[in-house]
Amino acid sequence: MSDLNSYGFGQTGSISTPQVRNRVLRNTYALLALSMVPTVIGAWLGVAFGLNFMASNPFMGFIVFMAIAFGFFWAIEKNKDTGLGVLLLLGFTFFMGIMMSGLVGYTLNSYSNGATLIMLAFGGTAAIFAVMATIATVSKSDFAGMGKWLMVGVLLLIVASLANIWLQLPALMLTVMILAIAIFSAFILVDVQRIINGGETNYIMATLAIYLDVYNVFTNLLALLGIAGGNRD
Repeated sequence: MSDLNSYGFGQTGSISTPQVRNRVLRNTYALLALSMVPTVIGAWLGVAFGLNFMASNPFMGFIVFMAIAFGFFWAIEKNKDTGLGVLLLLGFTFFMGIMMSGLVGYTLNSYSNGATLIMLAFGGTAAIFAVMATIATVSKSDFAGMGKWLMVGVLLLIVASLANIWLQLPALMLTVMILAIAIFSAFILVDVQRIINGGETNYIMATLAIYLDVYNVFTNLLALLGIAGGNRD
């Protein structure tokens, strides 16, 4: 894999120097920024063509979404040391953009200030990422122990979200959104520090982890802003 690593692919292996760790972090940030392009394209196409797989049957839509998502996870993991891994990651982010389009379209169509809400959510997500990444970089504390508890929180969020498909409780929905923002913001902290400490040596997998954190912060923040500050037409 030395040839691929020289071109920036993968970086799997033992990281022994700060210089190499910094290179993995830079590659992760660069690929994360690139991944936003197919996400935006996917969201735009989804809004333009009215693609919303969750509308008719949210439960079955969730099952299909999880099956496709885990298929991408498996394929990316298997090809994480090659250029194909980058293409698969970008394909996944395009898919996630399409999945986001239902929320984006609803925000634009339901609120007169929908475009403003999207920009606020984007700015808020960027601010959260900047703060958490900075803390992960400068802090001497080890946040790795938070990972297990945060994963338990994610599982509880999934269960609560599925239950609310039938319960339709506004209070539960708001609680899930707020907790999701908090949990995935903390995950940014954990995932960035894992790269800095050499715990994640492959920048494709590192990008995937942080992308999911950012994606979940953005979507939940956008939904929360719509409820709290959306102006109905």
